[in-house]
Amino acid sequence: MTAVLASRDLVAAPISDARLSAQSADFHALVAAGVTPIDVRSQRKRDLDGVLSGAMAIDAAEVLARLTPGDAESLSRATLDARWLLISDDGHEAEWLAWHLQARGITGATFLVGGFRALRRDRVTGRISDQELAAISAH
Repeated sequence: MTAVLASRDLVAAPISDARLSAQSADFHALVAAGVTPIDVRSQRKRDLDGVLSGAMAIDAAEVLARLTPGDAESLSRATLDARWLLISDDGHEAEWLAWHLQARGITGATFLVGGFRALRRDRVTGRISDQELAAISAH
């Protein structure tokens, strides 16, 4: 199994069941390719360490129910072919969740190696969409 997604493969190859992880350097290319970042850190950690702009914030305890299609609590975007990039504080919790989502048939579930700490270390930040920016500006 290939564990690391190479930068040159990002546009040509979608995330598949052969890939479980991604590196922080590939974050923006993955998002541009349609992968949805999911920040699974607790609200307390987001308050302490900062938010990841552009990511959906879903507490780790709720991720499996929210991202598994057909569950009473699942997101409307939760499908078997959805592409998620799970990001925890150090990557370990996100790895566990990605494994479980893949076991449920969601082969586009991946995790970020090193998690939010790796993004911070590598000075990779999320991006705010025009829609989010307009909502912020309105308030």
